[in-house]
Amino acid sequence: MLLLLPVDGLVCGIDEAGRGPLAGPVVAAAVILDPDRPIVGLNDSKKLSAGKREVLAEQIRDSALAWAVAEASVAEIDRFNILQASLLAMQRAVAALAGAQGRVIPSHALVDGSHCPQLPCSVDAVIGGDGKVAAIAAASILAKTSRDAGMRVLHGSYPQYGFDRHKGYPTAFHLQALREHGATPQHRRSFAPVARLSES
Repeated sequence: MLLLLPVDGLVCGIDEAGRGPLAGPVVAAAVILDPDRPIVGLNDSKKLSAGKREVLAEQIRDSALAWAVAEASVAEIDRFNILQASLLAMQRAVAALAGAQGRVIPSHALVDGSHCPQLPCSVDAVIGGDGKVAAIAAASILAKTSRDAGMRVLHGSYPQYGFDRHKGYPTAFHLQALREHGATPQHRRSFAPVARLSES
């Protein structure tokens, strides 16, 4: 059973998508759900079909008190490392809430995982939170659907890599495309499979 509001006040759920891929940005979302407008079917985005994620993402955007999506670029991932870039994207998503849907500002944030970004409100990490807390599940869905959409756009510029299929993850097809065509400006050169190309 997913929790709606684990503590008093406006609770913001935060999650990211795209820590594991070899290409593309890492994307984070922040969501404050409306307790008067519950959304049925929220769950960890990885446990939902692509079609179900899209349906729920639309419901979240329509029903949440506030939501925002932000990212950290490939250059920032390579500069800071993927963990710090993920936390940076989370900070940006929460900051964007202040300018979203009537300047709704959370009093507390719950983050999926074991690391917390520095935020202007109190924050707790919840391991497995995207399967335990409704607001985090909603954030995981928005982050995933937003990043997937961005990778489909990126596919238009680099169709030989199949970004529309694997979204930048290190599948056999993607690794073979890297060997044949080399890395694009959207590949993370700090990640070992990409770094090895520049060394060979």
